[in-house]
Amino acid sequence: MLDDLLERLLSEDDDPAVRHVGLGMLLASAHNRSRASLNDELRPLGIDVRGFGMLLALELYGPSSQRRLIDLTGIDKSTMVRIVDELEGGGLVRRERAPQDRRAHSISLTPHGTRTLESGRRAGGDVGERLFGGLDGEERDRLVALLRRIAERAG
Repeated sequence: MLDDLLERLLSEDDDPAVRHVGLGMLLASAHNRSRASLNDELRPLGIDVRGFGMLLALELYGPSSQRRLIDLTGIDKSTMVRIVDELEGGGLVRRERAPQDRRAHSISLTPHGTRTLESGRRAGGDVGERLFGGLDGEERDRLVALLRRIAERAG
């Protein structure tokens, strides 16, 4: 049903606003489907896309305060606390008082978190290949460039 609606919206020649809505719905649909596929692959590891993203951020930036992770990921504070609680409960991250500011917490990967991240990378690669394997390198680069432009214009 959604695919039929999208097809009709995207082919609406007389109304650019309707085409824009259709394009937005197409982007959302692609995002939702890819997120669901990755969540399906990550679930056996005890994480979801948000947790995987947090583990990636910690690997890239090292131990970080919750505030820094919020700034890096754009996740709101209450959601961040929930994600960190889940990851800590699974033994994937460690939350400790920051030595420079006892009011803040420093979040770091545990060895189990590092192993889970590596398994998540393999799962993400499998999902990515299913989603983007039909695109050659030039098409992928073009897609990334176009999506970045859209994201920048969206604010």
